[in-house]
Amino acid sequence: MDATPEVALTSDDLRAVTGFAAACAESVIDLYETAHPADTRPRDAIDAARAFADGGRRGKALRDVAWAALRAAGETDTPAAEHAARAAMAAASAAYLHPLANATQVRHILGAAAHAARSSELAAGEEAAAAQLDEARRAATPVVVAVLERYPAAPPGGGRVGELLRELDAALRPR
Repeated sequence: MDATPEVALTSDDLRAVTGFAAACAESVIDLYETAHPADTRPRDAIDAARAFADGGRRGKALRDVAWAALRAAGETDTPAAEHAARAAMAAASAAYLHPLANATQVRHILGAAAHAARSSELAAGEEAAAAQLDEARRAATPVVVAVLERYPAAPPGGGRVGELLRELDAALRPR
């Protein structure tokens, strides 16, 4: 059996992807914070992702805030807040994009954007999700797009978030 080929990734690539993911998550964090004003876990994950994107360390603290944001997502009973917290978790997790040419890695690149779009959709409808995806498409820098193009197209599955992920993936890749 052949091993999965590797993708060349630099620290600058990881920082660009993580900065993009943090911006996507931050655009919907108010949907979590309105439902849970005393819970800072998702905001902490976004802040840590931004710190990494700005030159900080990629270490245990970044992983810990990602896991904490995921726990916050699981503890809310508000679907829009859940996906906002998942977007924050995905932003912190973006720093851990693996250099394996595997379609599932696209979730590290675009997962925050897809969860942000789902959060917007749950809060305000399909037009809000489309606007969120359009905002993410415009925010994707040439570096983010170049990293995305090193990977196969987004995988099938993943429910509605997976659909939004594939929609954004297709919009960012040249035709």
